[in-house]
Amino acid sequence: MRCLFTPLLQAVAWIAGRLPQPWVLVLGRGLAWLLWPALGSRRRIARINVDLCFPTRDARERRRLADASVVNTVVGALELLRAWHAPSSRLADLADIEGLEHLRAALDRGQGVLLMCGHFTHTELAVRLLGEALGKPVRVVVRRHNNACLEAWFERSRQAVYGPSIGKKDVRGLIRALQAGEPVVYSADQNFTYQNAFVPFFGVPAATLTATPELVRRGRAVLLPFWYRRDAGGRYRIRIEAGWPGWPSEDPVEDAARYMRELETVVRECPEQYLWAHRRFKTRPPGEPSVY
Repeated sequence: MRCLFTPLLQAVAWIAGRLPQPWVLVLGRGLAWLLWPALGSRRRIARINVDLCFPTRDARERRRLADASVVNTVVGALELLRAWHAPSSRLADLADIEGLEHLRAALDRGQGVLLMCGHFTHTELAVRLLGEALGKPVRVVVRRHNNACLEAWFERSRQAVYGPSIGKKDVRGLIRALQAGEPVVYSADQNFTYQNAFVPFFGVPAATLTATPELVRRGRAVLLPFWYRRDAGGRYRIRIEAGWPGWPSEDPVEDAARYMRELETVVRECPEQYLWAHRRFKTRPPGEPSVY
């Protein structure tokens, strides 16, 4: 298949990977302004989600937060290209990482690590920065793109920095990677229609995967929380925490609820960098109408 747009993508990625960090942020915000009319659907979803999750905030404050999250999503597209194509020299000294010793200790034991995170706008750049500090690739679990040309280019780009990616539904591939003692970044905070339970996220029932403890068990792995944000100066603050006390429990639903509580706490630190443009509450409890 001839992918006519691939050379253009490669050119944009090459430029994004080599721009100074402040330029990336300025360019991303400028692109968001240019693309604003075309982002109507994403803006609407973000505003609905923010209204649901922050009901006590003033209406204008909620609108500013939702719109800021959409701007960060556009900036995140450039950060994604940067994650895939920036030379290591361009990423040097961009991140402050806490808790790397937790990850090193597990890997030194030969144990796989499920790095549990959430859908923030710069996730893959945080993974790249973690891999640079660790000195080895960190695997990623991704949703495959429906466009074959884009998916082929995405996978080539990812494989160069993370190793082969693992498809979202490739449970066997994920378990094999964990059993082989690899670190794998994983998030289960998007809408799940299978193996799920409705647990609170910002007080709203959210369909959440309950199979994570089983993945950890079958992979003979350990779960470590993996959080990150970009500060006002453009530096990335990354932290790896020790596992949550009492997790996993004997109750997969409570384990999913614990994950949502921990994620909510982190999102509140910098809510504009969370991916509010995703239809997190698409699946509703029986009898409840769609919020979108």
